[in-house]
Amino acid sequence: MPSALAADRARIAELEAQILDLERSLAALQLEKTVTQERIDSYRYPVLTLPAEITSEIFIHFLPIYPLCPPLSGPLSPTLLTRICCQWRYIALATPALWRAITVSGNVIPCDYISTILGRSGCCPISIQIGNEESLYTNADDPGSAVLAAVISHRDRWESLTVCLSHSSFPPIGAGMPLLRRLDLAFSNDLNEHLVFQEVPLLRTVILDVVASFNVVLPWTQLTSLTIHDASLFNCVPTLQQVTNLIHCELVLCDSEDEDVLPDISLPYLESLCWNDHDNNDPLPDCLHIFVVPALRSLKVTETLLQPDPINFLSSFVSKSGCKLQEVHIRGARTVSQQSYRSAFPSIRKFIFDDLHCADHSDGSDASDAETE
Repeated sequence: MPSALAADRARIAELEAQILDLERSLAALQLEKTVTQERIDSYRYPVLTLPAEITSEIFIHFLPIYPLCPPLSGPLSPTLLTRICCQWRYIALATPALWRAITVSGNVIPCDYISTILGRSGCCPISIQIGNEESLYTNADDPGSAVLAAVISHRDRWESLTVCLSHSSFPPIGAGMPLLRRLDLAFSNDLNEHLVFQEVPLLRTVILDVVASFNVVLPWTQLTSLTIHDASLFNCVPTLQQVTNLIHCELVLCDSEDEDVLPDISLPYLESLCWNDHDNNDPLPDCLHIFVVPALRSLKVTETLLQPDPINFLSSFVSKSGCKLQEVHIRGARTVSQQSYRSAFPSIRKFIFDDLHCADHSDGSDASDAETE
């Protein structure tokens, strides 16, 4: 028994010595960990050493170019920048320009969230997109009336407004949009009542689909740029007769309904006319000829609009308007060679062709996106 006790005492002494050694090792490791952590904590990532105003400018360039609207959330949204670190969150929330353009789509967006986002833009002019082309024919994806009302309450700061909605009920906007410069409207159904835009002294650019063109009231004479798409020329005429101060006009037509009985359209200040007929292969006789455009300098058309004799038709069009064309862009398939156009109109400085004509292949030239001056 005494020998066993002596052995246990000796063993305890050995264990205590081992524990002491381990405690010393642990203390050394703890000290090394503390020193290492202090070095990490003292390190400043180069990007975080930038002045806040530089970081803010970088954030703005991360987003689509204004007035294009990023989504409210996700990889390309300004919200993403608030989730990287506390410093970036503070800078993002303190940069009103980050929140001056938003997309409002879907019917599950909380109204107070929209108000919060718009509030972050401060007093900046804002660009709003309500709905999108993909959901234009899906009622379920339209924002609710409360969300629309929240957006409309900021109409005094609207600079650009895009609306793509499928439902027929849109809240009255009211007057007072002193900053509105650009308007883009598309609806899949007629509205219950006309959408009236009053007190819009800066509005110059308008884009409409055929439904919107029948359901909107605008100060037509102050517009300088107008685009109408998904319409027939017959449906465009009432609007075109009112926009007498246009400088640029773009028409994207879907058919040629009743074009043979249309009156002349006089646009004395029009400098640029672009006509896209969805690459319709059927000739649309005399459609272009209704335009009287003495100031026209740039014309972009598909050759179907110049049929059945493109050279003579274009010559007659220029003669009727008395315009001095400087640039002509012939889109799509052609029946007339590039050289024929150039020879017939030596006074036109630039011809652009973006499709090949069989005659152009004979000399081995590549006419794709061809341009001459």
